[in-house]
Amino acid sequence: MTTQRFICVHGHFYQPPRESAWLEAIEAQPSAYPYHDWNERVDDECYAPNTQSRVLNGDGAIADLVNNYAHVSFDMGPTLLSWMERHAPGAYAAILEADRESRRRFSGHGAAIAQAYNHIIMPLATRRDRVTQVVWGIRDFSARFGRDPEGMWLPEAAVENETLAILADHGIRFVILAPRQAQRVRSLDSLLWLDVGESTVDPKQPYRVWLPGGQQITAFFYDGPASQAVAFENLLLTGERFAERLLNGFDRDNPRPQLMHIATDGETYGHHHRFGDMALAYMLRYVQQRGLAKLTVYGEYLDHHPPTHEAQVRENTSWSCSHGIERWRSDCGCKDGGHPTWHQRWRRPLRDALDWLRDQIAPAYEAQAATLLRESWAARDAYVDVVVRRDEASLTRFLRYHAGHVLTDGERSRVLRLLEMQRHAMLMFASDAWFFDDLARVEPVQAMRHAARVIELARDELGLDLEDGFLRELADAASNDPRHGDARQIYERMVRPETVDLPRAAAHYAISKAMGLLTTEPSFYTYAVDQADAVTAASGPVRLMSGTARLRSTLTAEQRTYNFGVLHDGRLGIHCGVRPSDERNSIGLRSEGDALMTAFEAGYDAALSALRLRFGNGLYRIDAVFPDERAVLVERLAAGAMTSDLSDGKSPLRTLGVPLAPNLQPIGALALNARAHALLREPDIDAEAFRSVVAQAALWGVRFDQEGLAHALSKHIAALLERLRTAPLDTDALSSALNCARLAWQLGWPVRLWRPQNTYWLLSREPLAEQENHAASGDRVAAQWAHDFRSLGRALHMR
Repeated sequence: MTTQRFICVHGHFYQPPRESAWLEAIEAQPSAYPYHDWNERVDDECYAPNTQSRVLNGDGAIADLVNNYAHVSFDMGPTLLSWMERHAPGAYAAILEADRESRRRFSGHGAAIAQAYNHIIMPLATRRDRVTQVVWGIRDFSARFGRDPEGMWLPEAAVENETLAILADHGIRFVILAPRQAQRVRSLDSLLWLDVGESTVDPKQPYRVWLPGGQQITAFFYDGPASQAVAFENLLLTGERFAERLLNGFDRDNPRPQLMHIATDGETYGHHHRFGDMALAYMLRYVQQRGLAKLTVYGEYLDHHPPTHEAQVRENTSWSCSHGIERWRSDCGCKDGGHPTWHQRWRRPLRDALDWLRDQIAPAYEAQAATLLRESWAARDAYVDVVVRRDEASLTRFLRYHAGHVLTDGERSRVLRLLEMQRHAMLMFASDAWFFDDLARVEPVQAMRHAARVIELARDELGLDLEDGFLRELADAASNDPRHGDARQIYERMVRPETVDLPRAAAHYAISKAMGLLTTEPSFYTYAVDQADAVTAASGPVRLMSGTARLRSTLTAEQRTYNFGVLHDGRLGIHCGVRPSDERNSIGLRSEGDALMTAFEAGYDAALSALRLRFGNGLYRIDAVFPDERAVLVERLAAGAMTSDLSDGKSPLRTLGVPLAPNLQPIGALALNARAHALLREPDIDAEAFRSVVAQAALWGVRFDQEGLAHALSKHIAALLERLRTAPLDTDALSSALNCARLAWQLGWPVRLWRPQNTYWLLSREPLAEQENHAASGDRVAAQWAHDFRSLGRALHMR
């Protein structure tokens, strides 16, 4: 009977903490181009499409849009959800709504389960860190989904009994494991154990796991071959093929309830396999509409079909390393396969160095925090409530409960710095640092950046100088690529230059303000500008700005006022001086500023000398600007300095009608690409001006950034369609969308249109019919709207 057949698809959605350890923002990642970073890319290819996945009719047109998350089981890492809340709010809201919808569908049980906070390998962590990872994972989940989680995904499914006991102690009912992680099973009414392995454990039922402390938890061992086929064997080419593979997993001769369930990386559905989200949506509908099985989630199935068997797990095992958990501490042979001859001997010293650093700070943190907090480690467990919200109300509640006494402003900042040190001491253990082929990859470097932040805070707050010791522990680690060298060279080149303190933040602010880069005052990244004052002077392209600014860290509450001066030579030269301000001597500050302005009147060289006299010779240059803004500034300055003649509309070079000489082509490409990107940043794109730039690039024979420009145009069209969805009768939005869509059509570039196409389909269901009814009654405005809307559909390749 089909009512005894149940299907559950689990997706493990996760991205590591990619944010700067100082700025809490992801810097541009060139390997993800044309996207800003890999989070943005995977969101556009997977996370967002799964919130509105297409089901097509027989003609290949959209028949429905489905939120897959409401029909499957999933976990989504806190570090990913935190990023989505800020940068992909539409998809984030749809995922939360999917969980609410799933509770209505699955007898009150939600589709979402929790994940250990930042994906550390739990068996390799201290017990204290394991507890915090579970507590943070649960509390982050509850803050977002508005309920307690029933299950928890263990990073890389790495498991041992103590971790399971911690989960059970914190109310977690079940975990999902690979079949090879089952060691032996038996019926609850039998004394006889049966040894099992990957191919012999029955995955179609849940198993009770009794733990040494007397606790119990349920384990679901997923179907290994079917999961493997989805992830690596092109099973997602068609939804019907996907459905038949799952249905064939049932034992037709078994009358008892059977759960056919699989588990893969969630990114399988769209990122690893293009259109995988559509195959998933079609499979779910195919099974459900034909009554071939009942879709369920683990919590619902467990309530209706409690375990009849128990199992013992194979400890210190995982789903992605055939050697147990060695992939995260040794050269076991498991790697991503991109470089078959490369070794991973660097894994052990990286693990040892991070363990050493964690253990060095733990007793000192405990002692120092005890002078400020009621209980050091309980406060760390609760600190996640501040991390999730980062607002004054959350911090006030936290301190009201955990502070040992009424804290001064300085003590409050110390508490936050100590707790931030502990947060980074966990972030540095994210599993990705060991997963891939080489030490110089972004993931191990990210781990070392978190370690550098720990070292910095330990020096300032605990009086510990740990950097040399940390690098000694790393001494035996080296890249396979001789260009990168050993761990110390990687640290010196890729980690230390990224550190940010208050003076550098002040320099970034000053240069950005002087060069017109600041779009959101009074805050930037993890800093707030509580008060600022500046005066400027200009002589042709040369500019000077002098002023003061009070900067405050929004993470640690440390704050200070700085005097600054910025001198720009009109080309690529920028000098910036920063020093702490003597706020009590306002007259002196004004006179120093006046002296700078007086020197500027005498010329650039005099102004530079005055700047050095006031701030010393250690002036900041353009590299003090944070990476994303630095890239914009360098492009702008380079284009202005080198291409004024080429980009000037009056220049005779624009009318030569011949390709540029080879030595001028890089300059021409820089100028025209900068101009094209600037046009696409405008709220209303001047299509004719853009076509003119494209024509000029063809005339000059220069390389055009089609990929990057197509991506920018795609985002612009999607934003216009979203604006139209909010206000369907916004004729300006409709006209702009039509012009941009026609531009994309005419260019023939690889413009991704799935978002605007989906929005158009939603709009075509009601507003179009309504306007056509008005048009039939003689409403000319409605008739024009309907005409333009249908024209937009044709330009978007809609049927």
